[in-house]
Amino acid sequence: MTVEISLILLSILAGFLLGIVSGLIPGIHTNNFALILVGLSPILLNLGIEPLYVAIIVLSNSISHTFHDIIPAIFLGAPNDDMALAVLPGHRLLLDGYGAEAVRLSALGSAGSVAFALIMAYPLVFFFTNSYDTIQENMAWILIAISAILILTEKGEHVTGQGSLASFRYKGYALCLFILSGLLGYFAFEMEYLATPIFKFGETSVLLPLLSGLFGASQLAISLMSDSHIPSENISRMQLSVKRILRGIISGSFAGSIVAWLPGISASIATVVARFTIPKEIDRDDIEDELEDSKEFIVSISGVNTANSIFGLFALAMIGKTRSGAMVAVNRLLDTATIDSRSIILFLTAIVAAALLSYLSTIAIGNNVHHVLKKIEYRKLCFAVIAGLTIMVALFTGIFGILLFLTATTIGMLPPFMKVRRSHLMGVILLPVILYFI
Repeated sequence: MTVEISLILLSILAGFLLGIVSGLIPGIHTNNFALILVGLSPILLNLGIEPLYVAIIVLSNSISHTFHDIIPAIFLGAPNDDMALAVLPGHRLLLDGYGAEAVRLSALGSAGSVAFALIMAYPLVFFFTNSYDTIQENMAWILIAISAILILTEKGEHVTGQGSLASFRYKGYALCLFILSGLLGYFAFEMEYLATPIFKFGETSVLLPLLSGLFGASQLAISLMSDSHIPSENISRMQLSVKRILRGIISGSFAGSIVAWLPGISASIATVVARFTIPKEIDRDDIEDELEDSKEFIVSISGVNTANSIFGLFALAMIGKTRSGAMVAVNRLLDTATIDSRSIILFLTAIVAAALLSYLSTIAIGNNVHHVLKKIEYRKLCFAVIAGLTIMVALFTGIFGILLFLTATTIGMLPPFMKVRRSHLMGVILLPVILYFI
């Protein structure tokens, strides 16, 4: 029994440490480690490490990753697949001196989603197992409705005296960006076989050049055109109201739990859904209101990613479907029929332990990385991150990835000049998925 407990604890710790690596380094995803661990499982079995413990490493890694991946999104403006929409509000908070607070809020959002999953697991599992077929049959219409709401709620920049028809112009811009990014995404996915990596590490994905260009390099390029700099003061104390924190946790966790059951739907799409739950407050001035909205969105998007990882486990256990690389790995390591209530309890215990460790380490890193970055000239930092993203895209996706990256970066620079939300660029995923279901 003592040996078993020791192996469980070591597995959780190993997954937690791998999650720090994959979370902090853009371009390295938890799926990479998950599939590598599957490949190494026969060797590990010879060393006395059973597949169950490898599965715990994979789950702990996926949870730890969802805590730590906010840090490069905020401090470097470099997103991974699931944190693309966090780049703009997170980087804006950094430049306003709230970088450490944003990391704290993100960690709280992820931790809150773990609590949400434990409380709401039974009713949500019951609901989705009974309505899964109906939702899947109507998925195209659901995504079309989400896309339409995303575009129709665009109000653009408010300018006194511009007339009541001005909002239609901004909606037109939003539609153009949605279609333009969607066509780029459709082309990239259809021609993904052209992405030949120089360095093979896990599965090759065109999402790396697409999202790094649309939401990462484009924002950094715009920052280079302005006189931005990282302020010397860095506020770490959370100043967001309890109401907004709870709303962000609940909306993000619920949206994340939904996509965990649905085929072809990523956490990025759930983030778009969660964004609709953040209404504009009207009792303060616009600048303060915008800061509060950005902070709540950080809470929400973090809840999406962590809840998605947890409910992906329930989807595997209840309907035998895998919705992420981590769950594919668990499914290969363990026979779905052997995932009984005891295994679920063990996995949930590992998830809670990994979440606790990740919460503490995320805050610690967020509080200290600012002291390093503020010593670096911001323009040099932007150039260095763009260069780093370009090198990673070249290594992992080759020349085709570089072409996608340059195109995506150009398109990603359009929303600020059009005065519309950058979230319309999520058409890069939404439109191809809609066409797939149609």
